[in-house]
Amino acid sequence: MTAKTRVGVLGAGQLALMLAEAGERLGVEVICAGRPGDCAERIAPVLAVELDNAAMVHAFAERVDVVTIESENIDAEVLRGVKLFPNAKAVGIAQDRLVEKTFLQTCGIAVAPFAAVNSADDLAAAIAKTGLPGILKTRRMGYDGKGQARIYNPEDTVTAWEIVGEVPSILEGMVEFDREVSLLAARDAAGKIVYWPLIENRHRDGILRRSDAPLVNAKLQMLAESYLKKIMEELEYVGVLAVEFFVQGERLIANEMAPRVHNSGHWTIEGSRTSQFENHLRAIAGMELGSTESTPMVMLNCIGWMPEESETAKFAGLARHDYGKSARPGRKVGHLTFPAAETAAIAEWEKRLAEAG
Repeated sequence: MTAKTRVGVLGAGQLALMLAEAGERLGVEVICAGRPGDCAERIAPVLAVELDNAAMVHAFAERVDVVTIESENIDAEVLRGVKLFPNAKAVGIAQDRLVEKTFLQTCGIAVAPFAAVNSADDLAAAIAKTGLPGILKTRRMGYDGKGQARIYNPEDTVTAWEIVGEVPSILEGMVEFDREVSLLAARDAAGKIVYWPLIENRHRDGILRRSDAPLVNAKLQMLAESYLKKIMEELEYVGVLAVEFFVQGERLIANEMAPRVHNSGHWTIEGSRTSQFENHLRAIAGMELGSTESTPMVMLNCIGWMPEESETAKFAGLARHDYGKSARPGRKVGHLTFPAAETAAIAEWEKRLAEAG
């Protein structure tokens, strides 16, 4: 009997949890590095590992066949020398917004105007380059709207610099757009790539609230696929990659990339023949990639509140994913997935969730 592939996940949050669930279906053993009590422990072993400690991370990597991440905020230098998919180069690019924007430009992908900001004095020159309004973002560690401040006029700069913690940052010019979308793809070590359909995303307060799939637009789909193909080939990428875009007519402006499974792809668990979690494991474990054939779905994030199972059970077709995390304002504690045709149920739950958080 062939031994199971052992995949180590750096992190033990909800993405690791869903990777572990996919691993059970695939026959892949998932082991997580994090803190005992993290939510992935419901499914997989969680070993106590400080993710900023290179020695501990390397020792964890020795216990598994291959390592992956659930967050790009692990210092890429800690990851050097680890058998890691996606590789440390991809992680390093994605964890620094200035490096990321520069890389996307070199790939021929449009991005918003941007400028580096290393001090309060840099802001005037940055504004001259990007124009206003703009968004000041920390170069590293920001997520779900954290580490960001909007600047509408020069008088806002002092407050904005304080909000981002007076650390190296990037000023991005705000662009007018029709909608926000994302595309996910998986690439294996042999270079085969599979793509899911485009996803339309709706955010509030910098947090993803709703994803609708598919966004049917053949031109945008083809353009987005060409961009992800360029990125993945340039980085010799293995695993799932997500890229968020702003849509301007038939033009795509890249916002950011995530070298991992992504919140906007959670609908694939119910909506695709092969979910993003399963194809990520397939890619990094050397297995054949699965079909991404999909049906129309809507995913709603549960922010700060997880409805009781007794309530969601009343709705046929609703899939409830509880991450087992304690509720607090602004925290993703679960998600709900619906067939897109269930418009009344979607509207009701979108209203309930908006009122709760």
